[in-house]
Amino acid sequence: MIRRGLLFACLTGLAFAAPAADVATGVFKDVVFSQYSNLSSSTELARRLVTPLNAWRLQRHAAGLGIAIAEQPIDLAKERFALYVPAQMPPGGYALLVFVPPWDEASVPAAWTSILERHGMILVTAAHIGNDTSLLDRREPVSLLAASNVMARYRVNPQRVYVGGFSGGSRVALRLALGYPDVFHGALLEAGSDTLGRTVPLPPLSLLEQFQSSTRLVYFTGQRDTANQDADRQSRASLHDWCIDDFDVRAMPWTGHDLAEPPALDRALTSLETHSATDPAKLDACRARIASDVDKALGQVDADIAAGKLDNAKQRLDDVDRRYGGLAAPRSVELATRLEPAAPHKP
Repeated sequence: MIRRGLLFACLTGLAFAAPAADVATGVFKDVVFSQYSNLSSSTELARRLVTPLNAWRLQRHAAGLGIAIAEQPIDLAKERFALYVPAQMPPGGYALLVFVPPWDEASVPAAWTSILERHGMILVTAAHIGNDTSLLDRREPVSLLAASNVMARYRVNPQRVYVGGFSGGSRVALRLALGYPDVFHGALLEAGSDTLGRTVPLPPLSLLEQFQSSTRLVYFTGQRDTANQDADRQSRASLHDWCIDDFDVRAMPWTGHDLAEPPALDRALTSLETHSATDPAKLDACRARIASDVDKALGQVDADIAAGKLDNAKQRLDDVDRRYGGLAAPRSVELATRLEPAAPHKP
């Protein structure tokens, strides 16, 4: 049963705690976490990771059926995590990498631990979040809860929190980085990526602006993994459309669709923590261009409605929603309410 409560959830910050002097380090399996965060609530997932019209239509459909949406889609008591904690904590606190795999087992790659140790980086990953599981119902909220619980349990430098993945998990990492730039300051995209504004919905304007100015992306794909090399090129091309310049490419020679070897991972993590400065004038001009494009596209919808061309207006509005996502809200939703009748309520 879906429970009531999501509509009243509000965004709160993550808790940070200093570790005890005798905090355990090393590899841990079957870890259980217990703390929830409003960042993983259904409200926030929809606001950040779903286009506004799709979120609005889902909400209307649920209301019409008399269904209330769960405040939290995950029951942490049933979840298990794997964790690597370096033996030495850096002076400013640990770095954190939330890793999203394409498989279901929660495991820390054994070959990676020496590199994680060198970078002072905790790695956390969850069980049963492989490619066959739901994005919004599992992979994304579980990964967010992994981050919030590690940050509550250990002393983590909030400026060194990253999300990464391999293959299909890398595509999830890109979605999370774009939707949660206030949590993740970089994304390690190994052998999997998508285009922003097409496959990956854009978040609300304030979050996109934070992503533009503070998030680092590292594309990290085997040189012989031709399908994902091509996907990476398309993904990087889309970054320019949305004023995003802080990214790097770290191809792995003689490598196919395989998990990175330690030396390659070391180079990629070094790049992940090496942000490039933005050009303020260039960024302002790019943002102004996007704002003008969004305003023009919504104006065309408005004109179609005024002219009685409702079918045309609906098609245009759906195109705007797919292309601009949260950048077009709340105006896109306001236009949708003029085009679609109120949802019937279940008696």
